[in-house]
Amino acid sequence: MPAYDSQTALIVVDVQNDFAHPDGSLFVHGAGSVVAQVNDQIVRATESGALVVYTQDWHPPDTPHFEKDGGIWPVHCVGETWGAQFHDDLTVDAGHVVRKGVDGNDGYSGFTTRDPESGDQHATELENILLEAGIERCVILGLATDYCVKETVLDACRLGFEVLVPRDCVAAVNVQDGDGDAALSAMAESGALIE
Repeated sequence: MPAYDSQTALIVVDVQNDFAHPDGSLFVHGAGSVVAQVNDQIVRATESGALVVYTQDWHPPDTPHFEKDGGIWPVHCVGETWGAQFHDDLTVDAGHVVRKGVDGNDGYSGFTTRDPESGDQHATELENILLEAGIERCVILGLATDYCVKETVLDACRLGFEVLVPRDCVAAVNVQDGDGDAALSAMAESGALIE
């Protein structure tokens, strides 16, 4: 189990209705058990004085990220809709919220977004939040293993944070069979500890 202290941040990735609820437009199988596991980690983190940060997809109604506009994904997590809200069972009063994809960019990583047409990357406020709090280590969990969790982990490693990913606190989309396992391998290769 992860150890938490004041130099550790728990980053909860995209536990939102469109991913975590069976009626969501991009439901991730196994998300139900992940929500309960994530809540356990939030309790442990807050009791130990760790920082908690949530990432939240928050797309406009039209964006090249969506299949209808030339992207690959069904419409999901449109700002101010039910699908973009955090799952009802998730404990969400414990920390900061970093929204991504707000301006139509691809919002996979909690640390960076990417213009889907030019490929230009832009930093979110997440790194500054962590640095200002004196964070050295990140525990990263949530949805989905093979996209937003993976990209957040890869960025955290690139930025020099120690990273731990609890395997039972993530679930994968698995567009292709094995995508989740491949994502865990990529995270481990980047320096993350998969526990």
